[in-house]
Amino acid sequence: MAPSKTDFPPVRACLFDMDGLMIDSEDIYTIITNTILREYGKPDLPWDIKAQLQGRPGPEAYRILIEWAQLPIPTSEYISKQTALQRAKFPTTSPLPGVKSLLHDLEHKPTSPVQLALATSSHRVNFELKSGHLGELFRAFPEERRVLGDDPRIPVGKGKPAPDIYLLALSTINEGIRREGKEKEVTPEECLVFEDSVPGVEAGRRAGMRVIWCPHPELLKEFKGREKEVLAGLAGERKADEGVKTADQVGEDIEGKERRSGQRVEGKPGKIDDGWAELLYSLEDFPYERYGIKLQKQ
Repeated sequence: MAPSKTDFPPVRACLFDMDGLMIDSEDIYTIITNTILREYGKPDLPWDIKAQLQGRPGPEAYRILIEWAQLPIPTSEYISKQTALQRAKFPTTSPLPGVKSLLHDLEHKPTSPVQLALATSSHRVNFELKSGHLGELFRAFPEERRVLGDDPRIPVGKGKPAPDIYLLALSTINEGIRREGKEKEVTPEECLVFEDSVPGVEAGRRAGMRVIWCPHPELLKEFKGREKEVLAGLAGERKADEGVKTADQVGEDIEGKERRSGQRVEGKPGKIDDGWAELLYSLEDFPYERYGIKLQKQ
């Protein structure tokens, strides 16, 4: 067990996942999947499989689902059916509890600026279907700070649980800061990632960022007794050697580089009870002061 870190700098940037964190699209995904499964006499999607799909890029999610379901149709036909249902149902998404007030507070009330960015595995077409009718909600994220799953800047095979999408979201924030020249750039340690999925938590931890895990109640049941593993970024399936690339490039092991620099190395997950992540059951009544975010008094 690692000693719990408490001397964090104040959070200066909040990076948000979307599906199942901001909007109820994960429940809609389940309805769509079950509609297709039932058409072929298959059982509904169980949460142990659903948990593996959440937060992952489309191709990887399709592979996991098709291997489990063993549907008597090619993947292309499944995708065609799914796409038709998505076009009908995604425009009905709704914000989840606490999201509107959280974004409003972060955008308008901090005594010191808190930068916002979106980092979702959803591709452009699906993102627009899910968010087009929720313009006020997504106005908090300028276009240049919306990193989507099909962003060409994300290398192939580097979706969540790899850290790339969150590191890219941070880079969009720092690009704006450099243009304005009014404040110093934000470091990963000054970022707070908001996630509902296990791969997403791992991505945030591997990016060297603090993380809020706000999971679906059914997902939480699947990981009962393993919550600390999830918070450390240790509950996923990412290969252990994929997290050491940065350290290998400089010719030393990660822990040695961390001891020398006093900072976490990008790409490595955390440790149990290390203080970098927290489980919240809802985004309502968010504990701003715990993260060094001070709001203006009413």
